[in-house]
Amino acid sequence: MCELLRINTDRGVMLSDGKSRFSINGKPIYHFVGTSTFSEYTVVHVGCVAKINPAAPLDKVCILSCGISTGLGATLNVAKPQKGSTVAIFGLGAVGLAAAEGARIAGASRIIGVDVNPRRFEEAKRFGCTEFVNSKCSDKPVQEVIVAMTKGGVDRSVECTGNIDAMISAFECVHDGWGVAVLVGVPNKDAEFRTHPMNFLNERTLKGTFFGNYKPRSDLPSVVDKYMKKELELEKFITHSLSFSEINKAFEYMLNGDSLRCIIHMEG
Repeated sequence: MCELLRINTDRGVMLSDGKSRFSINGKPIYHFVGTSTFSEYTVVHVGCVAKINPAAPLDKVCILSCGISTGLGATLNVAKPQKGSTVAIFGLGAVGLAAAEGARIAGASRIIGVDVNPRRFEEAKRFGCTEFVNSKCSDKPVQEVIVAMTKGGVDRSVECTGNIDAMISAFECVHDGWGVAVLVGVPNKDAEFRTHPMNFLNERTLKGTFFGNYKPRSDLPSVVDKYMKKELELEKFITHSLSFSEINKAFEYMLNGDSLRCIIHMEG
């Protein structure tokens, strides 16, 4: 969240001189979010580099630098569910499953997965989800369904879709008095969050997070160590492993909802 290195998808150039480090046929190729990871070699700002355990397999821990850490940290660092609590996870893609994994690690007794794609439900059981709600298959708003299921609302909810309706549902499904909702997904720039002020007066809490409240340089090494100590399973997040020449196929898998996380191997 620092002012210097805050992610800016429009910048596309290095901070020191405002220029790109890549070009083709004399025309610049712009950097993506300060890393430009779709290349064999890259130039990054020193603040974007984290020193990790050299024994860590890069084809596994690479997924920690975005989605997995974001979901995991949203639960463990921000929502902070207590042992035996109830948690609702909105969106069961890679980030949402990582959030569910965080709830499982925290000892939540009920982890309710919410998604419009029922094909994801069986897979989500491996990440701790105990029950599911298909938000398209109910006459009632999904928050009302969850409140009825839990007799008052969940203790914590984590929204991982970027859909504004899911964000509102995540907030309105938490319990009065102590419920905490955490927003993770990035909404459309024109989206507006609308809820009745009584939801705040009834002592519900709404929070947001970026990268799961992890500080990349200082915190990522410890998340890698969790994996090395077998406290965190990364293999189950990886559904496909493709060569760089098949990168468009990876995007197809993602758009079709057929992948959790694709690993792209660079070809020398």
